[in-house]
Amino acid sequence: MMRLRQAANKRTLVAVVLLVVVGGAILLMTQDPTTFLLAGIHGLTFAALLFVVASGFTLVFGLMGITNLAHGGFYLLGGYVGYSIAAMTGNWPIALAAGAVGAGVVGLLAQQLLLRPVQGDEMREALVTVGLSIVIADQLLAFYGGYPDNVPLPSIVSGALELGSRSMRYPTFRLAVLGIGIIVGFVLLVILRRTRLGMAIRAGVDDREMLGAIGVNVRMVFAVVFLLGSSLAGFSGVIGGSFLSLAPGEDSRMLLYSLVVVVVGGMRSVTGAALGALLVGLTAEYAAVYAPTYAALITFGMMVVVLIIRPSGLLGSER
Repeated sequence: MMRLRQAANKRTLVAVVLLVVVGGAILLMTQDPTTFLLAGIHGLTFAALLFVVASGFTLVFGLMGITNLAHGGFYLLGGYVGYSIAAMTGNWPIALAAGAVGAGVVGLLAQQLLLRPVQGDEMREALVTVGLSIVIADQLLAFYGGYPDNVPLPSIVSGALELGSRSMRYPTFRLAVLGIGIIVGFVLLVILRRTRLGMAIRAGVDDREMLGAIGVNVRMVFAVVFLLGSSLAGFSGVIGGSFLSLAPGEDSRMLLYSLVVVVVGGMRSVTGAALGALLVGLTAEYAAVYAPTYAALITFGMMVVVLIIRPSGLLGSER
């Protein structure tokens, strides 16, 4: 009886939330359609960046259970590596690859030297990675200074596209970011569902001891996953540094967004990370446009509502 009442209360809450969201969207759209549309596109492109950042966090924290609070530091490190390479070569794709490789190598070294000795102890993992993140941020501040920087964009996507009319022009690169996010999601799903590595990762989530008993090198799987997750953080750092900025504090900001995305979407699901990124990106952008004073409150309020409706996240498994 109690469960039936709880289910009914959750359905009522969902209906009220949907009614408020749909009603508010219709009201805002009728007042200023251009602003509403541009904010929506901003939200989609920001969501694509959040997904690329959070997908690496999902692999390491959600799937493998490693408390990696240095993920934002890897984001910032990859962004600055890409910035340096782009400044030297003028080649954005090379800068993108360099940022991913640089953050991936540092992440792998951190996993092997710092995290393996404390693996399985969440508190020690958190303390070690927080310390690592502070060290990375301080070294980047000492080397690059505290002024915001941007990774130079390739000329092919440095312009703007007309959307519907000449009065609506939108940066080409931000639309390219949306395509990059879709490609990254597709590649991750193929890896997780169609490769032996993906099978080992999914099996390790459920039963690591059994995975080791059948001859799989669990340590190697953990190392590869951490390398992939750190590389995705660095990869997204170059992308984010190209249309946002690279500056002290961006590491904490992106780590916080990654946590919110993973919690909203579900801890153990890349698809959930995509859905969570979509909700967080759209909510953050619309709140910044229409209620800037309460933007953070609205974004985190959305997370609280989702957790009330479904504590494991939208696509998370109940355990």
